[in-house]
Amino acid sequence: MPANSTPNPVLARLGFPADARLVIFHLDDVGMCHGSNRAYLELHEAGIVKTGSLMAPCPWSHEMISICQQRPDLDLGVHLTLNAEWANYRWGPLSTRDWESGLIDETGSFWPLTDIVAANLNVPAAVAEMRAQVAMVDDAGIEFTHIDAHMLTAMLPDLLPHYIELGFEYRVPVLAVRAYDEASRTFNLAGLDDAAAARLAVSLEQRGMPLVDAVRVTPGYGMGDAEGGRAELYEKILHDLPPGITYFAIHANAPGDIETIDPRSAYWRVFEYQYFQSNRLRSFLEKEEIVPIGYEELRELMRS
Repeated sequence: MPANSTPNPVLARLGFPADARLVIFHLDDVGMCHGSNRAYLELHEAGIVKTGSLMAPCPWSHEMISICQQRPDLDLGVHLTLNAEWANYRWGPLSTRDWESGLIDETGSFWPLTDIVAANLNVPAAVAEMRAQVAMVDDAGIEFTHIDAHMLTAMLPDLLPHYIELGFEYRVPVLAVRAYDEASRTFNLAGLDDAAAARLAVSLEQRGMPLVDAVRVTPGYGMGDAEGGRAELYEKILHDLPPGITYFAIHANAPGDIETIDPRSAYWRVFEYQYFQSNRLRSFLEKEEIVPIGYEELRELMRS
């Protein structure tokens, strides 16, 4: 799907020219474990990664909520979670543990993979769970900045309208793309064709929703040991970024627990924790004239 040929209006509203390259380095999976929380806090402090999002059903979400209650400066969203993908580290819904909900497997945990969620999908139950996760963060007094979707499951076709309306209800941006370029195609989980994607983007922008222009993700994500953990892979992606705003999902984790949770991906998750606070990356971004931003800026535009 081709990129949107019209400049993103958000660029001008943020004071950038139409050919500027802005990137939202987004730390997924905050709250998944203590190491993900530590990575978020340290990377936020370092300043290149300005935002991330919280998996409310996960065991370590309460630690991060407690921290956010003392740190209103943190730019954190809600990572709507309908999957528990690890073999020996599981979590389940906030809203129910009823088998009839279609949300859980025989252990009482979320299904591991998106296609299994889709095969068992009970839309009212899934929407109730999505709403419960946002409400948990909101009720804790956290001024969250956006909503996005773990493994994109909350963006399945039958859930996409509810996902979008949560953003408007809470007056925060949701992760949504103006048009899918080739590298972003796998993020089109709703299966929208070019015309439908264009109509959706226009309607969202008319309603005041800030959108991103492209999506990128950890190199080799989902491929086990096949890729990842090398600066050159990230720098190739960044060098080739199009003009506009790119949402770049990363999965950094401080060392200590991820090695037990998932030994296969631990090395590149710890690499991201190191690389995204490195002088090497900082210098590369300056040379490429790529500007990191957070979601707080987009939320304030939406609310203005």
